[in-house]
Amino acid sequence: MKRVFLIVLDSFGIGEEPDAAAFGDVDVNTLRSVAGSPFFRVPNLQKLGLFNIDGVSVGEKSKSPLAAVARLREKSMGKDTTIGHWEIAGVVSPKPLPTYPNGFPQEVLDEFTRRTGRGVLCNKPYSGTAVIQEYGKEHLETGALIVYTSADSVFQIAAHEELVPPEKLYEYCRIAREILQGEHGVGRVIARPFIGPVDGKFVRTSHRHDFSLLPPKATMLDHLKAAGKEVLAVGKIQDIFVGQGITEYVYTSGNEEGIAKTIEWMDRDFEGLCFVNLVDYDMLYGHRRDVDGYAKALTYFDEKLPEIMGKLREGDVLMLTADHGCDPAYLATTDHTREYVPFLAYGPGIRPENYGTRETFADVAATVLDLLGVPGETAGKSMFHL
Repeated sequence: MKRVFLIVLDSFGIGEEPDAAAFGDVDVNTLRSVAGSPFFRVPNLQKLGLFNIDGVSVGEKSKSPLAAVARLREKSMGKDTTIGHWEIAGVVSPKPLPTYPNGFPQEVLDEFTRRTGRGVLCNKPYSGTAVIQEYGKEHLETGALIVYTSADSVFQIAAHEELVPPEKLYEYCRIAREILQGEHGVGRVIARPFIGPVDGKFVRTSHRHDFSLLPPKATMLDHLKAAGKEVLAVGKIQDIFVGQGITEYVYTSGNEEGIAKTIEWMDRDFEGLCFVNLVDYDMLYGHRRDVDGYAKALTYFDEKLPEIMGKLREGDVLMLTADHGCDPAYLATTDHTREYVPFLAYGPGIRPENYGTRETFADVAATVLDLLGVPGETAGKSMFHL
């Protein structure tokens, strides 16, 4: 094989894992929830075999699926974006990244204030859309930065773009990233710029930027790059891996641009991996518990699938998976949910087969390296055994 297009449908879980209750999640299932929406129409995913995957109890199974399919279990101790993507790329995290349900320690905030010259507001878990309404006015009056977290391992900084331009906010995030190492090494520091009030409300902009920890060991991206393959990153993949193992990248404003950029790059001649993250399912619909919005976004992706599949050449493989769940119908929290994720692989050289339930997301990395003929250690096993 020459090219693999790996698309992460961010947060598209397909049912709770056996240890979900330990993560605060009970009877969660992102696919089941969105399948109940009248806006959910995914005939092309159905043809590939989405509903044939182990444990999927909604939708009509395909009698002759077009893709190889599997259900992937997360082996890492977490349910966040960083750990999920690291595991997809071959690295299992046996310990969870630190979280701060009571806010960050004062010594962390004091150092942050000393180095930025700005005070801190909030410092507790909060909804990202609610926190700017609650603290936006005080932020504009005092210049203090809105710092908040969630159930995930994140240090988020919100600031009004007219008071703190995005590039300046990114500078503050880099300072926070330098501080938050070791014991306090959160998975991501996230810039959350906003504007407004617009029609009476503050509104977040598309200038979000993530500053992640470096992966603790070499990933499939590093192995591919070392072998002379190209690794093209679309969306927030560049941020998640801090550029490590990536040869070229492009940021996107959301799913539509991410899909369009992927289709555009399918016309390029290269050998290697195109690694794509479509973030809207998680950011705009999962966390905001918007079932219909999530369903509409999946329907849009399904409508674009024939064009994506039609761009595949001999020696190409399209893979679809996810990094965790974020059940939009689960109202106990607004956080990610501990779920299995789907795996579908389609291409001229791929034999449709059900590979059952796999022990780790890292089987994706092992399979990608196997397909592209690149050696490299991962925590997973190839599904295709080429």
